[in-house]
Amino acid sequence: MPEPEARKSAAAANAVHPHTATLKRLEKSSGSLAAQAIARMDETLPWYRAMPPENRSWIGLVAQAGIAAFTEWFRHPDAPQAISTDVFGTAPRELTRAITLRQTVEMVRTTIEVMESAIDEVAAPGDEGILREALLVYAREIAFATAQVYAQAAEARGAWDARLESLVVNAVLSGEADEGAVSRAAALGWNSPEHVCVLLGTAPDGDSELTVEAIRRAARHAKLQVLTGVLGDRLVVIAGGSDNPLAVAKSLIGPYAAGPVVAGPVVPDLLAATRSAQAAAAGLKACSAWQDAPRPVLADDLLPERAMAGDPSAREQLVEEIYRPLEEAGSALLETLSVYLEQASSLEGAARMLFVHPNTVRYRLRRVTDVTGWSPSDVRSAFTLRIALILGRLADGDLQL
Repeated sequence: MPEPEARKSAAAANAVHPHTATLKRLEKSSGSLAAQAIARMDETLPWYRAMPPENRSWIGLVAQAGIAAFTEWFRHPDAPQAISTDVFGTAPRELTRAITLRQTVEMVRTTIEVMESAIDEVAAPGDEGILREALLVYAREIAFATAQVYAQAAEARGAWDARLESLVVNAVLSGEADEGAVSRAAALGWNSPEHVCVLLGTAPDGDSELTVEAIRRAARHAKLQVLTGVLGDRLVVIAGGSDNPLAVAKSLIGPYAAGPVVAGPVVPDLLAATRSAQAAAAGLKACSAWQDAPRPVLADDLLPERAMAGDPSAREQLVEEIYRPLEEAGSALLETLSVYLEQASSLEGAARMLFVHPNTVRYRLRRVTDVTGWSPSDVRSAFTLRIALILGRLADGDLQL
């Protein structure tokens, strides 16, 4: 039966190889060299000894593949070869997670040292220099191949992490956050901080990855945990580790494009972050109604605009946090506040309408501030209080129907 073409080519190559004797001796000793390399690792590398048997066996296969690849490379030094595939393709991709780049470098160095120490035994007389030079060039190629394998693994993990992070951010923003989202966040390094808030603003033009990395740098500087992503034209940041949302927004505002940046209220955990995100989204939508709004601005400072834009949670918050407490504090406070606002914030005008002394009006207004946290003498707060009164009366009217 005729010999296969591949074997004929190999035989022809061996016949004309200038260092046939060395090549044959290298092929014959490859198994013992691999065994020596494994023994040297076990002797000199503590991390190798501590690894589970399965991973040690994969490392042994990588060492054997490396020596076999060198043999083939020595046979055809001018032929283009994918060394990373020949050597590292024998091990599963998970090995790059179990073994660090530093450990892989130590493994390769140990194997090369074993091969280098055996040159005088393996090389045919007169070929020692040729084999040593070939091993030196091969070691350089292996170093590049190692860097390439770990770079590709890092890129793959980075792409996967980015998709995972985008899923978590989208789940929070859409109100679909559940235990699955919490698990995915934990896989990204989120360690469940006690205080969480959501920031929303316009994403800058350009590479979104650069924007995300800028947010992460700012978060590291501010000692905050973040989950972030660009969704459409919006840059979303879920920040944890601070109970001051305005301070959080100021520390992370740099990467945002021009325009409003709204910080949602602080919530206890990631599952509750949807509430903060929805408040921030409603604030971002309504922010155009407040031309002089600060940047960044709290979603709670935009309650009147949010309420008028149709946000039911803002309407409920104004009624429950302003109108109802005033109602429970007594009719005098509600009446005084209403008259004071109708009289263009005039103490004397309100006092005449109520038939009381101006000091009584002043005292009641201080009580309004104590009860609600909003000062009637401040123009912005007075506007918020007026909207709360309107919504509260409307709510009472609906209850009476």
